Amino acid sequence: MKGLKNGMSSVSRRNITQRLVVFASHLPSSSSSSSDSTSMASEKQAALATAPSDADAPTIFDKIINKEIPSNVVYEDDKVFAFRDINPQAPTHILIIPKVKDGLTGLSKAEKRHFEILGRLLYTAKLIAKQEGLDDGFRVVINDGPKGCQSVYHIHVHLLGGRQMNWPPG
Repeated sequence: MKGLKNGMSSVSRRNITQRLVVFASHLPSSSSSSSDSTSMASEKQAALATAPSDADAPTIFDKIINKEIPSNVVYEDDKVFAFRDINPQAPTHILIIPKVKDGLTGLSKAEKRHFEILGRLLYTAKLIAKQEGLDDGFRVVINDGPKGCQSVYHIHVHLLGGRQMNWPPG
């Protein structure tokens, strides 16, 4: 069959390669001397290498929620799961995700049915900021799509704090 090698299409191989790039971008770096700009560049590369695919396809976040991959959990309830980013961009960098993706791969994919969970994610960010002692301020970020530097297609809120944030951010 044309396009098949070892029973796998070139599209399937590309999807697996893209997922491996994203997975690797979320693993701890082997070198602790990497700068913030290097880690931001790798995030950008991971985002550009990843393309949104099947909305129901499992992501690394699904594996974290299911405890198949360890994480440093800071908050969990029946709808929301929050854990420390393994490649922090600030002293406090926490990812807040819905436990059920429900097709919500990114903010641009939100539908009316997602209204409640989107509000819950933001309110949870406020609760965690207080829990973390971010009384002087914090930043909430949602990356959307490849040009928005989204590398995992399971909507997530970044809670950043513990230092002076700069403007403009991007």
